[in-house]
This record gives sequence, C-alpha cells and structure tokens, in this order.
Amino acid sequence: MKNESNTFDIELKQKLTEMLAWFHDYCVSNNLRYYVLGGTMLGAARHKGFIPWDDDIDVGMPRADYEKLAKLMGDRQFGKYVLETPHSQAIDFLYTFSKIYDTTTTLVENTKAGTKRGIYLDLFPLDGLADTEEESHKRFKKIDFRFNLLLARVTGVRKGRSFMKNAAVRVLPIIPQFIVNDKKLQVQIDDMCKQNDFDKYKYGGNLLGAWRYKEVMENRIMGRPTLYPFENISVYGAENYDEYLTHLYGDWRKLPPVEKRVTHHDFAKCDLHKSYLDK
Repeated sequence: MKNESNTFDIELKQKLTEMLAWFHDYCVSNNLRYYVLGGTMLGAARHKGFIPWDDDIDVGMPRADYEKLAKLMGDRQFGKYVLETPHSQAIDFLYTFSKIYDTTTTLVENTKAGTKRGIYLDLFPLDGLADTEEESHKRFKKIDFRFNLLLARVTGVRKGRSFMKNAAVRVLPIIPQFIVNDKKLQVQIDDMCKQNDFDKYKYGGNLLGAWRYKEVMENRIMGRPTLYPFENISVYGAENYDEYLTHLYGDWRKLPPVEKRVTHHDFAKCDLHKSYLDK
C-alpha cells in the first residue's frame, strides 16, 4: 500500500511540475509577471522543488497581469490545460481565486459542492491595499470578513481544524441563498480586492491566501520576479525571498516536527489517468 502511495505522489508531482512549466512558458511568451507563492516558494528556496510532504502549487500574479491572462485564455483549452476564474458560471466553482486544470485527470475536492475537475494550479491575484500598515489592516479586515463567511459556507469539515471553525462550517450554510448568495459573495470579494493597484501602493499582497493578514506586506518584498530552480525546471519567485518567507513562516529554514510533515491538500478522490470531461 505504501509503494502505491509513493508511486501516486511521484506521478502527481510530475504532472504538477509539467503544468507549472507550461504556465511559466505561457507567461514568458505573453510578457506576464508571476511569482510562486507560499509553500511553493518555500519549496523552491529550501528544497529546490516540492516540499517533500506537500503536493500542490500556488502562484500569484499582479492584478493587471492576472486579468490579462484571463482575457488571453478565456474559457478555451490550451493543450490539456484550461483556466477557470471567480466569474465562472458553474455553481460548484466558488473559489475567490482562479485555477488552471489538467483536463486529462480527475480530482474531486472536499467541498460541500464536491467540485469535480482535474488536478490544478492555484492562481491568486496580487492586489494593493494602502501606503500605511494601519490603513492596509483596515481595508483587509473588510475583505477578510466576507472571505471567511464564504469559506465557511462552501468548504467541508476537516480533521485537524479547530472545533469553532468546523462548527461554523456546519452552521453557516443553513443561511439560505436568498439572504447570502454564494456566487454574488464570490464576485463581491474579487471586486473588493481589485480596487487598489498592486504597483501603486506600498502595501498589498495575496489578499486571498491561507495565511490571511500575514500575506500583506510591503510590495517591494516581491520586487522583480526572480528565477529559482524547482524540480527539473526554473520558476519565478519573490526577489527578496528571505524576507517573504520569514514574514510568512518565521524561521523557514528549520524543518517542522515529523508529525507536522503532512500534506495540507484535501481532496476526496483523484485519478491521474481519467479525464473529468469523460462521461
């Protein structure tokens, strides 16, 4: 059973690396800025690839580049890849950021809607907030309230999450759609995030990231997209990667305890050899 798991993990990472290589080449060809974020940047800096116990990829693009990518790709398929954004009409796509899917695979996510697509790359917009930390915090709080409300309504109960968060996940979906409409809330969050240009303000960042306010930092930290080795390819990350990773993780060079070296990826089913488009 362990050998099967190892084989699956290796193949999954190979396919994700292939997707990231395609995304990198597409961005370079179209003069689009991007940065690997979060655990992907940590993996590039500390492991020169995936964090060994992790299996996902996060990338971010300054809002102008993010919107340009959405226009260039639309809902067309590029080889085996397709983009889906928060403006998707699909009722089971309730993410506040975009995803690029591998259409040759199937992945069912642990959401209340049981979102069925392929393995994916998470694509976040990078937005501006303000020129002071205090004002940035005020603006972020308004976004964060709505973000957490939507998250509690659409996500599934997860082992390891606090009792209060799992309680909210169970209770908040009871509020009917005519009072809190999830699709409208999704678009509202996106609209709130893009009010301030990433390049024009001192503070900003990935306002939709898992680390919440820790994701807000001086934009100079991201700086000029800088190449880093990642598995057998090269990818763009933060120019000031040490500041970025320290801001998010503290002592990022230190490995976590063995019991915490587990994947945070949460899916119900994954088939790397069957397309979710097949009936």
